[in-house]
Amino acid sequence: MEPVTIPSYIDEPPHFLLWSADEMAPILLGLVIGIFTGNALVLCLLGLVTTKLYRRFRDGRPDGFILHAIYWAGLLPTKAKTIPNPFIRSYLP
Repeated sequence: MEPVTIPSYIDEPPHFLLWSADEMAPILLGLVIGIFTGNALVLCLLGLVTTKLYRRFRDGRPDGFILHAIYWAGLLPTKAKTIPNPFIRSYLP
């Protein structure tokens, strides 16, 4: 019988090498744009710096903080009827 690996955390995001999926996005975006513009190394390094700054910002805050801030600023585009308008500060009965 082969041993089965059990993950340490149930809600752990998917990882690629050393970074989680949301940290890998700026690196890959910089690489793709860099390939199209001919500056792959420069934009990939810029993506690494952005990822480092994002990780520093994210580590001091609770999970979901960025999504909450985007919603609270009114930048989350949605047509759902269950999500109230974030600019309404008080509701009348």
